[in-house]
Amino acid sequence: MARIPLPAPEELNDAQRKVYDKIVGGKRGRIVGPLRAALHNPELADRWQALGELLRYNTSLTPRQSELAILVTGRACGSPLEWHLHCAEARKAGIEDNVIESLLHQQAPASLSGPDLVIVRFATELNATNSVSDGTYAQAVALFGATAVVELTALVGYYTLVAMTLNAHEIPMPDGAAPAFPMPHQEAAA
Repeated sequence: MARIPLPAPEELNDAQRKVYDKIVGGKRGRIVGPLRAALHNPELADRWQALGELLRYNTSLTPRQSELAILVTGRACGSPLEWHLHCAEARKAGIEDNVIESLLHQQAPASLSGPDLVIVRFATELNATNSVSDGTYAQAVALFGATAVVELTALVGYYTLVAMTLNAHEIPMPDGAAPAFPMPHQEAAA
């Protein structure tokens, strides 16, 4: 159960409903995750959904590259819901189950190489150290170009915001799905 109320569509005020309709009428097609919490402030939710749509669907990164970075971030931030939602998206983007399993255990997937490995390394370093080594940065720029590296950095930052929102408000897993791992505050209490 969420820590804050998550109003049903019929309970939304006019400003909330306008943003809700924009979200479900857009590329997402539904509203799950952090935007459910953000709807408490419709202006925040509207700007948030626009940034999220840009970073998720309209960058020079492929869906596979984006989902690799999102999975690394969701796991690094200890967000079971982000992980759950993006495992399904990762599979749609062609990411193999063994790669997903390695990322779940916060290990570099042995089967990855080339651009995919650089994406994982970049996202892993950024999440672990809040920066990226010179070598990884140079590899990323050489492979993807400066624009894509800016987009990748923004994507990781955006999904950190998503993960923190999901965790802080304890947005529930959909349809009774079991989390792949506990949230950080649950691990500390165990």
